[in-house]
This record gives sequence, C-alpha cells and structure tokens, in this order.
Amino acid sequence: MKEWVSWFRNASPYINAHRNQVFVLALSGEALANHNLANIINDISLLNSLGIRLAIVFGARPQIDEELADRGIRSKFHLGLRVTEERMMPAVLKAYGRLRSELEARLSMGVVNSPMHGAKIRVVSGNFVMAKPHGVSRGVDMGHTGHVRKIEVEAITQSLESSSIVLIPATGYSMSGDIFNLSYEELAGDLAVRLQADKLIFLGSESPISTEKGTAVKQLTAEEALSLVDTKRAGTELIDAGTPLNLLYSAAIACQAGVTRAHLLGYAHDGALLEELFTRDGHGTMVSVEVFDQIRPARLEDTNGILNLIRPLEEQGYLVRRSRELLETELDYFLVEARDNAIIACVGLYPFTEDKAGELSCFAVDPDYRQKGRGDRLLEAVTDRARSLGLSRLFVLTTKTEQWFKERGFGLSSSEHLPGGKNYNSSRNAKVLMKQI
Repeated sequence: MKEWVSWFRNASPYINAHRNQVFVLALSGEALANHNLANIINDISLLNSLGIRLAIVFGARPQIDEELADRGIRSKFHLGLRVTEERMMPAVLKAYGRLRSELEARLSMGVVNSPMHGAKIRVVSGNFVMAKPHGVSRGVDMGHTGHVRKIEVEAITQSLESSSIVLIPATGYSMSGDIFNLSYEELAGDLAVRLQADKLIFLGSESPISTEKGTAVKQLTAEEALSLVDTKRAGTELIDAGTPLNLLYSAAIACQAGVTRAHLLGYAHDGALLEELFTRDGHGTMVSVEVFDQIRPARLEDTNGILNLIRPLEEQGYLVRRSRELLETELDYFLVEARDNAIIACVGLYPFTEDKAGELSCFAVDPDYRQKGRGDRLLEAVTDRARSLGLSRLFVLTTKTEQWFKERGFGLSSSEHLPGGKNYNSSRNAKVLMKQI
C-alpha cells in the first residue's frame, strides 16, 4: 500500500502538467489485435478522466490482410507501402469500419466493478481527413494508396475542447468522392503537427527501439533518431511500414516539424501508457527536440532539488552539512544533472586558481539512478569544466567513497598536498585523493 501511495504522489506533478494538453495516440492494427487491448482502453479512459485531450489514429494492416485473404487477394508492397488496388477497397473499408465500431463500443463501456465504470466517454469520428493519391512511384501505380492533403483541425479541436475523444481511421477522402488508404504513422504525425499537439504517442510495435548492440534506447533527440534510422537501414531507402524503425522515423519528423515530444511504446506491455506519462523513467523510447537528460550549471530554482539529494548523504556522514543559505551563495560552483526538470545528480567544483587545482564537493547521485553510469558522466562533465578553467588537477576529501574515486584514476594523497587556501578538518579524518587532468 505504501508503495502505491508513494507512486500516486510522485505522479501528481505529471497529472497537473498533462491536464488540458493535446495528445495524439497512434494505435497500429497489431495493437488492436493484441490481448492487451482491453488494458489499453482502460488506460485511455483514465487519461480522458484526467483532462487529457485525446485524438486517436488507428491502422488496420493485419485486419486488411485478413479481409483480403478471405477474398483470395494477395497484396503487393512497394517502398514499404501497400499497393491498394480498386478491387481491394471493399476489404479496406470493411476492416476499418469493423475496428472503428469495436473501438467506439469499448470506449463506451461502463459496467460496474470495471475500470470504465462511470467514465461516460464521448467518442467523435467523421470525415476529418482529406487525401490525395500517392500516384505512380518509380513506375508503380499505387492505386488508392494516398497521402494527407488537409485535416479539419478546427473541427477536431472543437471536439477535443468538449472533452470528446476523436477517433480517426487511416483513411482519407477526396473532393471527387474517392477514398484512399493512408499510412497511420504518417497520418498521426501530420495530425500531431497540425494540432500543435503536446505529445505524439505510438503504440505500434511489440519490440522496443534498440542500438546496434541490442540495448534499449530510452531517449533520443530528433537528430539522433534520424541518424539511428540511417545506420539501421544500412544505406537502403526502404523502411518497411509498421516497423519500429518506421515509427522512429515518423516520430523524429514530427518533432522536427514542431511536436515537443514523441513516444514509442510496446503495445503488449500492460500499463505502458501510464508508465510513460506518469513516471520519470517511462517505459519506451522518447524522441524530443531538446535533450531530456542534461548536465548543466545549477540555477537558483535547483536549490530544493540539490538539498533533497544531499541531505540523506549528509545524515549518513558521506558529505559535510551545508545550509540552504550557503548553498545558494555557492550555486555558481555546481553542476547538476536534470531529468525532466528533476535533479538526479550534482557536484560542486571549487577552483583554487593559483594552484591550478579544483576541489570536488557534494558529489551525489539519486539512489534510483546509481549503477547506471550517471556518476561517470558527471565526473567527465566536471573534469571538462575544470580544464576549461585552466586547472590541471582535481582533489576530493572523502570518508566513504575512496574506492569509487580510485577506480576512476584518483590516487591517495595527503593533506600536505592540498592547495594553500584549503583548510583540512583533522577531526573528520577524510581521505585525500587527487588526479591529474
């Protein structure tokens, strides 16, 4: 129970921040066919009840495949897109119509003793998207495969402001009455840009984004995301629709066009939406215009965060106690690592210019982020800062962390080698460690 209460309290800043924001949620056909869909719907209901304005774009690739198979029709794909022939359109429309009805029904549920009880969600759908034909691409007629021409932003915005969820299938209409099959990834990104959405969220892939070494990627700038896409596709122009790589590309393009943050989540993970939106570390991969984690000089508004970080270490004897007043006067000496505006690490660098030496002080990392290389990143950053100040060595006085610094090139020294202006408190009996930089 205490763990749940703590989680709920920690989520409150995110609840307040997300209220009245516009999120575009993109669901793949695979997500809609997954056993976890009921949980996703429950979480969407919760987001709506918290005042988040949701526009949902959904795809239907596996459902279209199923309808075509029933008709004995095989699809052709070109440059990662389905070539939508005229004879395929009844199957396309049936698949989207069935999914739309199913989503509306699920979002309308309200049975007693269920997460949806009392939700009373209004769902709005309509001809919001105007489309144009893809045309002939490298000699291949794409038929009824199309691109977005126009989106009725004002009509969608009015629906969102009335607390309705807007449901948009990946189809579009033309002035001549034709219907086009669209890429849901492209439509979701385009919609997010035109709505000036605060977030674009893809629940489109079961597997996470990973590096060449196979490790999961938690966050990327749009530029880094496009670079990763180029690396992974190994010089080919083709990015298959519906793959994690295509989702990453769509997210990066949307961010470059003005969307603040895009998120790529695994649709099979129960609670992925809630973890991503209401916890500091999230669940999937976040793409943003700016860096999510950054090491930077401390500011006055960081004071509380630094104090919360160092107080437990002061009480345990790791650090010398500092008052708020003293810390505020010495903030110019500090670097902090901020994660989504929360301070998760800090260090002070006190220069002794005449001796070309710098003292490391208040070196602290939030317990939740230890063993993850944060300390090494912070040490590297403060070392760079010391070099920029013309310092040639660093020293630290410690009673508890001698081994950690030794493993990073610091050697045991003595108080005799401290700069002339540095007083040594013999009653504390701290070890003196130094490193040439």
